Amino acid sequence: MSEYEYGNIRKLAQALAEEGVPDDVAGHILEGGSGVPKDASRQCKAAWLAEAMRRMDATLDEATRHAVRERCACCLGGKRLQISRSIARDHESLEDRIHAANEAKFVFGHSVSLTETGDVLVCFAPEGLAHYGCACLPVSEEAMPVTYCYCCGGHAKHHLQKALGRQLAVTVLSSALSSAGKEPCMFQFRILD
Repeated sequence: MSEYEYGNIRKLAQALAEEGVPDDVAGHILEGGSGVPKDASRQCKAAWLAEAMRRMDATLDEATRHAVRERCACCLGGKRLQISRSIARDHESLEDRIHAANEAKFVFGHSVSLTETGDVLVCFAPEGLAHYGCACLPVSEEAMPVTYCYCCGGHAKHHLQKALGRQLAVTVLSSALSSAGKEPCMFQFRILD
C-alpha cells in the first residue's frame, strides 16, 4: 500500500484488498497509481480515478464495486458522527430522526426525506441549479463513472445508519461527477431492517 503516494489511491488499494479482490485484478485496477504523486493537480488525480473506475466497472461485479467504494468513504468520525449519534439518542421515531437528519446540513447536505415507498432520499444540493460541483474532485466535461460516487454514498450511509438506527443499502441516483455537473448528488437508501 505504501507504494501509492496519493492517499485516495492508497485507500482504494486497501478497500480492494479488504473486499477480497484478487491481487492480479486489483493490480489491473490500480495500474499507474504508483505514478500519481500526492501533489499532482486535482485534474490529474481525477483523470486517474476516472480510468480506475472504468477498469473496476469492466472487471468487478456491481455489488463488489459498490462495497469497495463505500469502504473509501471519508469524514466518518468527528463532529458528523457526534451529530448522527445525537439524532438517534434524542429522537424516538423514524420520522423524527429523518426530520432531525434533514436539519443537520453539516452531515447530510441539502435535504433528507422519506419517500412514498419508504426509502430515504439524501440530496446534497437543491435541484434547479445551472451547474453542480463536487467537494472531492473537479467536475469535468467528461462524466466520471458513477461507481466513484459510492464513496460519498458510503459516507452518507455510515452517518444515516447511526442517525436512524437502521441498516441501509445505498443507490446513487445522480451525481455532479457522473453528470458532468448537470445533476445534483442524490442518494436513495433502502431500509433493510
